[in-house]
Amino acid sequence: MRLHWHRTDLRPSDNLALVAPDDDPILPVYAFDPRILSHAAPPRVAFVIDSLAALRDWYRQRESDLVVVRGRAPDELARLAEASDADSVSWAQAYSGLGRRRDDRVRECLDGMGVDTHVVHDHLHHEPGSITTNQGDPYSVYSYFWKKWKDREKRGSVQAPGADRLATPRSDTSIPTLEDLGFDRPEAEIPPGGYTAARHRLNDFCSGPIYDYGDARDDPAADATSRLSAHLTHGTVGVRTLHDRVVRARETAPDDEAREAVETFRGELAWREFYHHVLYFNPEVVTENYRDYENPIEWRDDPEALQAWRDGETGYPIVDAGMRQLRAEAYMHNRVRMIVASFLTKDLLLDWREGYDWFRRKLVDHNPANDNGGWQWAASTGTDAQPYFRIFNPMTQGERHDPDATYIKRYVPELSDVAPDLIHDWHELSPTQRRRTAPEYPAPIVDHAERREQALAMFERARGEADD
Repeated sequence: MRLHWHRTDLRPSDNLALVAPDDDPILPVYAFDPRILSHAAPPRVAFVIDSLAALRDWYRQRESDLVVVRGRAPDELARLAEASDADSVSWAQAYSGLGRRRDDRVRECLDGMGVDTHVVHDHLHHEPGSITTNQGDPYSVYSYFWKKWKDREKRGSVQAPGADRLATPRSDTSIPTLEDLGFDRPEAEIPPGGYTAARHRLNDFCSGPIYDYGDARDDPAADATSRLSAHLTHGTVGVRTLHDRVVRARETAPDDEAREAVETFRGELAWREFYHHVLYFNPEVVTENYRDYENPIEWRDDPEALQAWRDGETGYPIVDAGMRQLRAEAYMHNRVRMIVASFLTKDLLLDWREGYDWFRRKLVDHNPANDNGGWQWAASTGTDAQPYFRIFNPMTQGERHDPDATYIKRYVPELSDVAPDLIHDWHELSPTQRRRTAPEYPAPIVDHAERREQALAMFERARGEADD
């Protein structure tokens, strides 16, 4: 008997650890570990519960079952291994510091029982340490990483195990509810989880929108992105399945422009792996700056401004639209993620960790590698980061990427009847004009031009370049 420990691989197919090369019957297990749940949030847990239900159905259709337990993973896996007389336990390698420490505890516990462990790299095409500089060091600049990643041979997807490989346990364990696990219902509407929903979304994206991705991906009002991030985070789609489908889309692209758009999307897959490599070799980046400065960055302490940002009440329409989309959908368009992150760190001068923590609590697709990479990029503290002197102008960003204010009006109903030019000029209107135009919408809480200068001075002091 082999236990397969599902974590962020909530799918039956294209699962390298699940189809480990042995002949033992497979008993699938999922453990709600309180140490991991303490870092979780309602949107992600709700998505996981939905995905577990779909996965359990798949196993039950094949006369097997998914054993769901609650408790510390080392204890629960040891108990199940003993009860089922398992010879081994398989799982997919974790990349965060928290996940790797948990895996080490499980491995030590099982080793002490004489139970073998089979751990594979499943979540990435190329495991950390396999793409390095000529000196053998991990890359800290994405463009060099991409040059090697894009041409490196990638393994194709693998089939799900046949019913004859699955154990037939008698499991009466139920999947706990959010309330059972101590979580409130999420305020956002959570998209459906599960491997079938992931496949439908992947096929829909690769059948059309992917060919416009190059031009349309920065338009937050358009349905031009894949919306696969939650499925990648929780493993309801495998990276090999995704890449195979994307390559097929490239091969059948109608023209060179469409093929280039597909390649642009492949670049986003490489960004994902780049940030996972960074996290693997630098697990401390979830709480510490990747980039060192000569002096500490003098982040402000401004709870009122932070709350206005969280609530989408900053008086900067594109920022507020993004923050309200986050609350409503547990998701935010990637271009807008960059805008709101720049606003928090460069306009409000607040620590990027405040934004990272809010995203961790609110995003259904949160994972520490990509979210941390994005936040530290915006804050000019990370790998390959935005130079500190490049500061997004939120009004210019709104006008450029949402010229008709379609996205803004979708999430900021106070501005639904306001002309786009007035929305994009909101910061320049007088108090009287604002009251007449949209009395329920707030005035800007900061002056962007003033805060831009303060941000530059703050970073110059951190760099040791400020005048005495």
